[in-house]
Amino acid sequence: MNLLWAVGASITVSLISLIGVVSLLFNEKFLRKLLILLIGFSAGGLIGGAFLNLLPESLEHCRDIREVFVYVIAGFILFFILEKYLFWRHCHDDKCSIHTFTYMNLVGDAVHNFADGLVIGASFLADINLGVVTTIAIIFHEIPQEIGEFGVLIYGGFTRAKALFYNFLSALTAVVGTLVGYYFAHTVTGFSNIIMPIAAGGFIYISCCDLIPEIHKQKDIRKSGLSMIAFVVGILLIYFMKFAHSH
Repeated sequence: MNLLWAVGASITVSLISLIGVVSLLFNEKFLRKLLILLIGFSAGGLIGGAFLNLLPESLEHCRDIREVFVYVIAGFILFFILEKYLFWRHCHDDKCSIHTFTYMNLVGDAVHNFADGLVIGASFLADINLGVVTTIAIIFHEIPQEIGEFGVLIYGGFTRAKALFYNFLSALTAVVGTLVGYYFAHTVTGFSNIIMPIAAGGFIYISCCDLIPEIHKQKDIRKSGLSMIAFVVGILLIYFMKFAHSH
């Protein structure tokens, strides 16, 4: 019964990725105006998710703090290498029909959702009520993040339909993570403490090396200022969601 609850919860969390469907209510021109705000919001959400969510969770259960940051660096390097490969694979003469950071964003989101699934699986294994509370907290965390993720994919060159489809695929790793977390929470020591800092390193890389530079490219002072506000809002929202969950 606990497993069924856990799987149902992870599927619900995965469906949050389809929140980008609200974009269909807006015309293309208006959506484009929102993109730079979504980029800033997503960059802030990724930074907040890494430093206020994934890293504290990893540090809380680690035996050696240095080991956590080694995994963070490993995640950063991994995403750097992956992006270079994707650039070589999908771009020619320094021109890309779809920016490589969109693929990076999907990979990072998939890892993050997998980590969320691990938490859901382990929570329901301990207690159904704990699992429900944890799932609600993750849903509140996922809503703003998935809106930002969708904006990144659109900005990077995906169509709305393609962005929704691939964002949903990356979200389904939460179901895989739930099954893994449920069955291996007590058999594979420290498994989640490895995957979470690696995801944090990936989030830091995507935010600092891909999304924030896109904000810097904005020459319009007003748009640039609004994107900076959206960046801070993304961080603050993650903070308050984490604060609410911890209490």
